[in-house]
Amino acid sequence: MSENWKSRTTHRIRRIILYGALLLLAFLLGLVPMWWVNSQSSSSLAEAERQTSLARMENSLASATIYAQRGDYETARQAASDFFTALRTETTDGVDSGLSEAEISSLQPLLTRRDEIVTLLARGDTTSADLLSDLYVSYRELVNR
Repeated sequence: MSENWKSRTTHRIRRIILYGALLLLAFLLGLVPMWWVNSQSSSSLAEAERQTSLARMENSLASATIYAQRGDYETARQAASDFFTALRTETTDGVDSGLSEAEISSLQPLLTRRDEIVTLLARGDTTSADLLSDLYVSYRELVNR
């Protein structure tokens, strides 16, 4: 009887191990496709965030240009400041930036005009609208290559 009981116990242990292995295999087979989908979704999300960031910067610059052309220089100054702040953040974020290294290096010269444009807007100078318009065209050409 003792040997029969050992045989049953060994058989049960093997069965439990087999069921455990099959359960682990089924779990892994379900995990791999989910991991793949998650990886694809993360990539799509990163690209969507990049496009949103670029669109937000372009929108700030376009708003500044329109407000300056309409003579609303304080609102234009705030929008231009938002643009330059976002551009500086994107160009200094490095790996976390939504811009490529080539875009970063080509957009750096736009930052040099920040003080000039913000000062002209603060003074209510009409030439600021032309400068913002030129800056907008330059930005579009550099980002939308």
